[in-house]
Amino acid sequence: MESKRIATLTMDDGRSIELPILSGTLGPDVLDLRNLAKLGLFTYDPAFFSTASCSSKITFIDGDAGLLYYRGYPIEQLAEKSDFLEVCYLLLNGELPTPTQQAEFRELITHHTMVHDQLARFFNGFRRDAHPMAVMVGVVGALSAFYHDSLDINNPEHREISAHRLLAKVPTIAAMTHKYNIGEPFVYPKNKFNYVENFMYMMFATPAEEYVPNPVLVRALERIFILHADHEQNASTSTVRLAGSSGANPFACVASGIAALWGPAHGGANEAALKMLEEIGDVSHVKEYVQGVKDKKYKLMGFGHRVYKNMDPRASVMRQTCYEVLKELKLENNKLFELAMELEKTALSDPYFIERKLYPNVDFYSGIVLRAIGIPTNMFTVIFALARTIGWVSQWNEMIADADHKIGRPRQLYLGEKKRDYVPIKKR
Repeated sequence: MESKRIATLTMDDGRSIELPILSGTLGPDVLDLRNLAKLGLFTYDPAFFSTASCSSKITFIDGDAGLLYYRGYPIEQLAEKSDFLEVCYLLLNGELPTPTQQAEFRELITHHTMVHDQLARFFNGFRRDAHPMAVMVGVVGALSAFYHDSLDINNPEHREISAHRLLAKVPTIAAMTHKYNIGEPFVYPKNKFNYVENFMYMMFATPAEEYVPNPVLVRALERIFILHADHEQNASTSTVRLAGSSGANPFACVASGIAALWGPAHGGANEAALKMLEEIGDVSHVKEYVQGVKDKKYKLMGFGHRVYKNMDPRASVMRQTCYEVLKELKLENNKLFELAMELEKTALSDPYFIERKLYPNVDFYSGIVLRAIGIPTNMFTVIFALARTIGWVSQWNEMIADADHKIGRPRQLYLGEKKRDYVPIKKR
C-alpha cells in the first residue's frame, strides 16, 4: 500500500500545516490546499495559472510534450480514424461505442436536430447585422424555455436528454444564425445526412437548387470539430462549470460558455491569424513582418499557446487538412496558404522563435480551411462553439454527477480601503 505523501507549510510565526500531495493518472502532482482554511489562509493565483479547479477524467493535456488525449485516446488517432459523433459519444460516456451503441446514438442525435418552430421567431428580434455570436448566446440560452421537460439536473436521465438536445440542435441554430445574417431562408435538417453533412447542408443549401455535400470538405470540417471538441479547463469550459455549480440549467450554462468563447483571446484566434496573413499581403513581405515581430511592432498570431510549450498536436492535422482542401478546390496556389507556409518556415528557422518555443497552433491553419470551405469570417467562432458544445456538456455532466461538487466561490486579495465612517454630503 502506497504511503500517504504530504508537504508541510511552516509559517514565520511557527504555525505549520500538512498538505496532502495528490497524484493523477497522468500529469504533475497536485497539492491539496483545502486545509489552509484552518490557518485562516488561502492562495493567490491570478487566472489560475497553478490551480486545479476540479478533478476530471475527460481530457488530458501535456503542454511540454505536445500531447492531447480525449479519454486517453491521442487526438491524432481520433482525427485520422474516428468521426465527430463517435468522439462525442466517447467524451460523453467515457468509452468508444460498440456498433450497436454507435447506430443508436447516431439515430438519436439525427432525430433531435429539428428545433421548436417558435424558436425561429426569436431571430426576428435581432438586427440582421448582429454578430452571429450575439445571436447564439441569446437563442441557445432560450432553449430552456422550450425544453423545460428535462431540466432536473439531479436526474441522470434528464441530463442525458439535455446533452443530446444540445448536441443535436446547436448546429441547426448555428446554420439558422448564418442564414438570418445573410438574408436567406432557413434550411431545415435532413435525416439522410450525417452530422457534419447536415450542418453544411443547412449552411449552404438554398431552395433554388439541390445541394450535394463534398466528401473532402465534409471530412475537413469533421476534423475541425474533432480537434476543437474539448480542451480541458479553458476559459469557456471553466465558465460552464462555474455556472453549472450554482445549479443553473444546461442550456444557460452552455450559453455562458458561448459568451466566454466570444472573447478574442479565446475563440477568435483563427480569425486573428487570418487577418494577420491578409495584412502581410505577399510572400515577399514575410521577412520584414517577422523582423517587425521581433522589434515588437507586430504580433505573431497563430503561434504559441497558453498551454502548449511544444508543437500543438492539432496543428499538424490541420496543416495536412489544408493541403487536402486546397487540392480538392484546385486552390493549391492559394495566396494565404503560401503566405502561411513561408511564415511558418521563416519563424521556425529563427532562433528568436525557437528559443521562445513559438510553434504554429491549430488556429494558424483552421482559418484558411474554414475560408476555403466557404465559412464567412464572422462565423468562425460559431464553428468553434458548435464543436466545443460536446466538451462543455460532458464537463458539466461530469461535475453535476460528482457527489462532492459545490458552488464555485473563488477568493480574492482585497486591496481597497480599510473601514471608514460615512460622511454626510454637506460635510464632504
